[in-house]
Amino acid sequence: MEVGREVIRFNPLGLNEGSTPEAQMWVIMAQIQQELELRYRAEVLVTDRAVIDNFAYFLRATGGDDPFDVKPLVRKWTDTYDLFVRLLPDVPLKVDGVRSINRKFRDEIESILDLILPSYVPEDRLVTIRASEITEGFDWANLIERLVGPPDPAEPAVPQPVSLHPTLWD
Repeated sequence: MEVGREVIRFNPLGLNEGSTPEAQMWVIMAQIQQELELRYRAEVLVTDRAVIDNFAYFLRATGGDDPFDVKPLVRKWTDTYDLFVRLLPDVPLKVDGVRSINRKFRDEIESILDLILPSYVPEDRLVTIRASEITEGFDWANLIERLVGPPDPAEPAVPQPVSLHPTLWD
């Protein structure tokens, strides 16, 4: 399994409420680049954001316009995902030095996602979960089973070693 990082953390052009169309275009392109680099390294690629999330920020920055004609790319790229897990933000915002703590801004992005998700993401590939439900005891196996099917009962479960490689973001 490979895990993609939030590319916004490396954006040299601005972010959050002060973002520009060019900054959000950079984020969309960086997201796609990261996914291209990681997708063949493992059977499963997990990302904190999908291109559709970054597209919502783009639409906010452009006032709903598409000055770079990026919609066809986003629509096509969205087809490359097997499953979208949308976390509804029902938890308090935390200061992390990157994410905005402005609730109005967060609600604007969520409203844009409410509008665009149905036309970009097939209902059978979208799982919506309240962020407050994600705890140590969350049943991730259920989501994995949705992707790969139930385990083969004839095949004994073999514990796999887990390696932790701390990064600058951990």
